[in-house]
Amino acid sequence: MAANYSGGECLSHTFSWGRKKDYEELTDFLAKKYEGEAILCKNGRSALALALKAYFEPGDGIIINGFTCYAVFEAVKVAGLVPVFADISTKDLNYNNETLEAISAAKGIIIQNTLGNPVDIKAIEKFAKAHNLTIIEDLAHCAGVKYPDGRECGMIGAAAVLSFGKDKSIDTISGGAMILRTPQKHEIKAPTDLPKLSDHLRARFYPLLGAICRGLTYIHLGGALMRLLVKIHWVERSADNKLDLNRRPSKFEAKLALRQLKSLKKSGETPLREYYLIEDREVVLKKLMKNGYYFAGFWYEKPVSPERYYKKVHFPEETCKNAVFVAEHIINLPTYYSKKDLEPAREIIKPFLLKEEK
Repeated sequence: MAANYSGGECLSHTFSWGRKKDYEELTDFLAKKYEGEAILCKNGRSALALALKAYFEPGDGIIINGFTCYAVFEAVKVAGLVPVFADISTKDLNYNNETLEAISAAKGIIIQNTLGNPVDIKAIEKFAKAHNLTIIEDLAHCAGVKYPDGRECGMIGAAAVLSFGKDKSIDTISGGAMILRTPQKHEIKAPTDLPKLSDHLRARFYPLLGAICRGLTYIHLGGALMRLLVKIHWVERSADNKLDLNRRPSKFEAKLALRQLKSLKKSGETPLREYYLIEDREVVLKKLMKNGYYFAGFWYEKPVSPERYYKKVHFPEETCKNAVFVAEHIINLPTYYSKKDLEPAREIIKPFLLKEEK
């Protein structure tokens, strides 16, 4: 319903003023941090599509997490490549060597680190080397997170991709970036067009509108207002943020992204989504709603979410059974509530945990 903004952050976002210099400073920071050529993009899926175009030939197979969002699938398709879904472990929502071994042919692999849970990077690197796969790291969930061996996410692959979208590790409502860390096969044209005015205004005012809706949830009106705002296009659902290879983020978003990245560098932390596997999810969601919690936007209700795009994916449910199981049982805690506010929600969820989760 709203990005993870406090009152002060909400006002800072709404009235922030960006300059052309903010593009340059963000680009330089990313280039130094991730040791490559940084390019700013309209959103994370656009950045991912451009990164894929840089390193692969049309028709190449690319391994992606079997539990993901439509944006990743869309980026692979727009790049002219073939998405190859790998099933996941129910323990950390990531693929591993065991689930990857079922895949016969691919040229690359996207590491997602689902909900901020890092993969066993040494095992994945070993698999990629054995099968001659180029690694692309998607940092939407995991900017600032470290792998079990101590290396930071984004410092392993041929390219690293960031999303600055709602509820991501770096959240400016929209925007993204890619860092090309090794020589690419194809030259990529950096986006130069500014965002459309409508996109710019939606990104600027979303935290304020979201905060109003969040406040109204206590009298059960927040959900209705948010649905109205979506219907009249004052608010855009994350999955509907159009992929565009020619546009870059707003200047003010570049300024805010740099501020958050610097803060992330100092703290070494990143916002994560706390998740549980439960029985009777619809019952739990209704109980949560009665207590003022609206979790309808949890990640993910289908193996490739949101549900309204699922039929387009033609997801291989027979070969990704763990992903199907998790999608039927997962509930995760939105970032727009504080940890303290979520304590009663955890108590509501606790009796419904799957036996192995208790």
